[in-house]
Amino acid sequence: MTLGMRVTAGKFKGRILISPKDASVRPTSDKVRQAIFNVLEHHPLGFSFRLDGARALDLFAGTGAMGIEALSRGARYCLFIDDSPQGRALIRQNVEVLGLTGATKIWRRDAASLGMLDTLAPFDLAFLDPPYRRNLIEPALAGLRDGSWLTTPALVVAEMEKNEKLPSIKGYELLDRRAYGDTGVAILKHA
Repeated sequence: MTLGMRVTAGKFKGRILISPKDASVRPTSDKVRQAIFNVLEHHPLGFSFRLDGARALDLFAGTGAMGIEALSRGARYCLFIDDSPQGRALIRQNVEVLGLTGATKIWRRDAASLGMLDTLAPFDLAFLDPPYRRNLIEPALAGLRDGSWLTTPALVVAEMEKNEKLPSIKGYELLDRRAYGDTGVAILKHA
């Protein structure tokens, strides 16, 4: 494993996250993660969202960097979902190094086919970072909605290639869309 990604703010600021050794997992860069959280914490989103105390869900979690950043900045719990053994191993290592096992769970599940949420309370915040250009955002958003995974309201942050079209999905309102280099970020409200 190579080292290089860092937590950008909060109680774990500066701590190194274990990164993948190859391109099979594409983590969100430090710069993009910091920009996303700056929007979540400092820009009006049309309703009162608080990261402090939030329950977060990290879909297509990869290294777990988004969920770990949320925990560092005050979220109280994060469920990481990834169907890749390499991704789950990276998440587990990062969670253990930071002592976050009590505030997290790691599930093996296809994030584009979630099914019903049955044993946990719904989430206030969800991150989606699927492989680019595989049309996985629409089924993931529909699964979150149809499976009762989200509180009402909740925020969803979806990452995609900057020129990728964001599907219009019933039950979600687009609040913000930005580009950071090759990465496009959409912030949606589940209503």
